[in-house]
Amino acid sequence: MEEALELAARGAGRVSPNPAVGAILVREGVVVGRGFYTARGIKHAEVLALEEAGDLARGATMYVTLEPHSFHGRTPPCTEAIIRAGVVRVVAAMEDPNPQVRGKGFEQLRAAGIEVEIDQVYTARAARLNEPFGYFMRTGLPLVTLKAAVTLDGKIAAPEDNEGWITSETARAHVQKLRHASDTILTGIGTVLADDCRLTDRSGEERARPLLRIVVDSQLRLPPDSRMAAGCENDLLVATTSAASAERRRRLESKGVRVEVFDDADGRVNLRAVVELLAGEKYLSLMIEAGSKVNWSALESGVADKIFFYYAPKILGGMQSLPVAGGAGRRRRADAIRFHDVKVHPITADEFAVEAWLEKHVHGNR
Repeated sequence: MEEALELAARGAGRVSPNPAVGAILVREGVVVGRGFYTARGIKHAEVLALEEAGDLARGATMYVTLEPHSFHGRTPPCTEAIIRAGVVRVVAAMEDPNPQVRGKGFEQLRAAGIEVEIDQVYTARAARLNEPFGYFMRTGLPLVTLKAAVTLDGKIAAPEDNEGWITSETARAHVQKLRHASDTILTGIGTVLADDCRLTDRSGEERARPLLRIVVDSQLRLPPDSRMAAGCENDLLVATTSAASAERRRRLESKGVRVEVFDDADGRVNLRAVVELLAGEKYLSLMIEAGSKVNWSALESGVADKIFFYYAPKILGGMQSLPVAGGAGRRRRADAIRFHDVKVHPITADEFAVEAWLEKHVHGNR
């Protein structure tokens, strides 16, 4: 199962909107087949492992990171292939959260006389491997992660010269891994105007589909000659309001930029509506890399599901340095936005990252 999970991890960024899966076939203590899924390859991990094993699959045990699927989609059911191949035992790390599959794959295998076991030792690791997929299947929405690079006192920008980086090159390389694993990335127009950023996936790894870049821009101030717009290859969405200039919209659309209106009651872009559009187009994950205002809006509205903050051993101090979340803030300590399932990840000897889930049962958080 350890090797199956390692194989499945090779599908990161290469499988959306499907889950990453790894499969190993073992016969008489010897590995006879291996497979992992990528969207480009189409064939599922179980089928690839069976093909590699050939006749040696008969009488073998399959170790697979996710319950084999049991319905006709782009491919025939993996359960049918497993049964035909003569596999006698299937050990899975977890049940498939997809309602079309959940438990049904195991039922089909058992009905065919195949022994089925869920190895609960690996269930949590397998679920984390496909965290966005599981979240989407439970909620119908993409998993939204708010990422930021901050000083120890929670600042993301100085009031004057912001040349250079808050975190190290190692931390920034880690961010590229998160981008590669994400379907979409969102920022605000203020960040784009200040940095002329591109927000691309620079990992160099294969993707199932292009990283969709989203700019929240209520007045369509995005310059058509910005690096963001100039480098558009059907991978840029600008979220705006009905108050934006029709002429500015035409100019951006002539560059191939997709412009959509998401009006909120306060005249700003409705972030929840953006997330719902992404859900309708089967994007499983969204990473927010923005400034104080957008960050606060994502937290206050409950649009963000979790945070991933990289901390550098620095302090900016002062009242004018921008905090990770600006806006109105909460007026009382008792009303603070709360988190749970907090994890601390070492990045370098002097840097760390904090990952945590938002509590959403109070103050309007969804």
